[in-house]
Amino acid sequence: MAMARARHALLQAGLDSTVPLEAASSVTNEVWLTPTHVVRVNRRPNQRLRREAILGPSLPPEIGYPMVVAYGGRMGADYLVLKRIPGKPLAQWWPTMTVAQRQSAISQLAAKMKRLHRTPGPADLPVIDAPQMLRGETLSPVMSLLVALDQARSLAHVDSGLIDDVERMVYELTPAIEPFNSDYLVHGDLTFENILWDGETITAILDFEWARTSPADVDLDVFLRMCCLPQLHVGDDLVDRTRPEDYADIPWWLRDEYPELFDVPRQFDRLRLYAIAYDIRDLTMFPPPAPAHQLNEHHSLNRLRRAVVGNSHLDRLDTGAGVV
Repeated sequence: MAMARARHALLQAGLDSTVPLEAASSVTNEVWLTPTHVVRVNRRPNQRLRREAILGPSLPPEIGYPMVVAYGGRMGADYLVLKRIPGKPLAQWWPTMTVAQRQSAISQLAAKMKRLHRTPGPADLPVIDAPQMLRGETLSPVMSLLVALDQARSLAHVDSGLIDDVERMVYELTPAIEPFNSDYLVHGDLTFENILWDGETITAILDFEWARTSPADVDLDVFLRMCCLPQLHVGDDLVDRTRPEDYADIPWWLRDEYPELFDVPRQFDRLRLYAIAYDIRDLTMFPPPAPAHQLNEHHSLNRLRRAVVGNSHLDRLDTGAGVV
């Protein structure tokens, strides 16, 4: 069925639907490659790819975003057809790259991030329920987060005392992100799965379905998660080859190349709030099927527990002279 959806998208785009298709690794979408095009199908009823079809043509050429050929489909199976760009996801290259190659890749990524973070968002870009439930256009940027906290209290297997502790943290941390408005874009889901590398050069940053206007350091949330727990941010076929020690130096390399991204007052507090917002959204979207002690250590409920006691992935990066 997945291949049939991809062939249908090619046909609707006026392209040859009989060409060979190669399944590509993806964490969130069905992705298929032809010799000349990429077909992405979103199976969730949110039409995220529609936003990307609007946004793609407005991105600066330095980003390398491919030409949008077609967008269409229906709710629960919308598709995006793009021109294929040379390269493979950086996550596939990373395990065998030399230190010099890795540093070069991060230097190039920093330059592209700087350019993106100076790009105004299109006026007609639809609002999206972003992974970090923080909004600049509301009375308080945490209004949606507070609503989600109330929802989390009513979930089975969720300790209301934990949610009370998280809520107190939210109130304490909110002044660190105010004001939260911005006219410039962030990617919203920056991992090595969404960066193409050809062996020497980053050829493109892809998958802008979560892009929106926000303060630039919002992009550190998912990126630092990837650096600390990279095996959770790659396709299933890469998990066995992905080692945390290969990613350990990345935050410091990025800080050296893009220092202004890290030079923000109360940055650790800002990042803690971003992480809490991400995890609360995850918790309400995927309620726990069992008590915390019976769940995987990386379940959102256990991530929130570690945030409260000061043992999150961010706390492990905060080494005094560290990144955050």
